[in-house]
Amino acid sequence: MSKSADRLNRLFDRLERSIPKLAAGWLARVRRPEARWVRIPLGVLLVLGGIFSFLPVLGIWMLPLGLLLLAVDLIFLQGPVNTAVLRGGRWWTRWQRSRRDRKRDGK
Repeated sequence: MSKSADRLNRLFDRLERSIPKLAAGWLARVRRPEARWVRIPLGVLLVLGGIFSFLPVLGIWMLPLGLLLLAVDLIFLQGPVNTAVLRGGRWWTRWQRSRRDRKRDGK
């Protein structure tokens, strides 16, 4: 397994630990190698739904989830998706800390 595939698996494991048990079980089933024929169409549908996020039912949350699912099978997506997830996680952590610090300082 390549370095980017290992990193992607670690990111999925961390995601599974942070979401509710029902969703984590579903994600674990979709990550299995034999679920490739479910994972690819589902990833494409999620990406398309994310592109049309201006519609009432669909949301931008679908785009990164679809890209994550597609990156399991499409090797050329693994590097960019890993980088985006890591940068997004760092940004989220900085934002939460700054928000916490502002609240603590009374601003």
